[in-house]
Amino acid sequence: MLVQRTLKRMVSMKGTGLHSGQPVTVQLVPAPAGNGIVFQRTDLEGQPVIPAAYDRVVDTRLCTTLGMGEVRVATIEHLMSALYGVGVDNVQVRVDGPEIPILDGSSQPWIQAILEAGTRRQQRCRRLMVVRRAVTVRDGDAWARFEPSSRFRISARVDYDHPLISRHLFTFDFSELDFVQKIASARTFAFKREVEALRSMGLALGGSLDNAIVVDDFSILNPDGLRFVDEFVRHKVLDAIGDVALAGEKLVGHLVLHRSGHALNNQLLYAVFADARNYRLVSTERQSALPAHGVELPEAQTGLPTAVGA
Repeated sequence: MLVQRTLKRMVSMKGTGLHSGQPVTVQLVPAPAGNGIVFQRTDLEGQPVIPAAYDRVVDTRLCTTLGMGEVRVATIEHLMSALYGVGVDNVQVRVDGPEIPILDGSSQPWIQAILEAGTRRQQRCRRLMVVRRAVTVRDGDAWARFEPSSRFRISARVDYDHPLISRHLFTFDFSELDFVQKIASARTFAFKREVEALRSMGLALGGSLDNAIVVDDFSILNPDGLRFVDEFVRHKVLDAIGDVALAGEKLVGHLVLHRSGHALNNQLLYAVFADARNYRLVSTERQSALPAHGVELPEAQTGLPTAVGA
């Protein structure tokens, strides 16, 4: 039996919005069983809330943005990936601006803070969303597919016309421990020419070498280089986990991505949920035939391994 988890205590993080360049504070507040992950804009009148759900995604350009009415919370994917990655099911995300801070461009700072706070088990079982039939969405040469599997597995391929990135394939069998060690510290990346274009449009104002890998036509501009030799594709896996976590359940299926991004990741969830024959929901109270969703981190474990270039 797998039970839901929340935080033992509140977590507070301060940082800069990637696109606004403005300071923002986030509080992760423990929430009751069954609450799920809910974002709350504390800077707006009435402090409106937005559930973390795939059908609340209103924009996927450059990042994943949730919205209800006129209320928006952008750049949620790294935080969502961290929460899924260490098994936090229920939390209130209080944010005093329209954007989650970029921090170092990965999920690592979130993971560190969550592990330091600790998690606690709750008196309600988790549910698994088990993929039953292969479902594919496409956009030109890019595509994303969920297909049946005995566990949650992600296979991602990147293909760039760049000597340092080129083609990489990374396959990851999800477990909380492996997420922390192999995925969480992979940073977002951008091409220098794209950053310059975005800034001319008033975007990426908070971007820097401290929170992204930046490459020009021939080299990596970050003085310390990469954390992994294939950090680019590992970050695609990180983003994808954050995006499909908006399914609201723990996942059992093989997520296969070819040049996919936030838009296709979200479209894939819509396609899966469009037909009840594509999936089934399984209570872990009664579930015994399926393998465990993944190795859980011990509740007392803190600290984050240092990534190595391997």
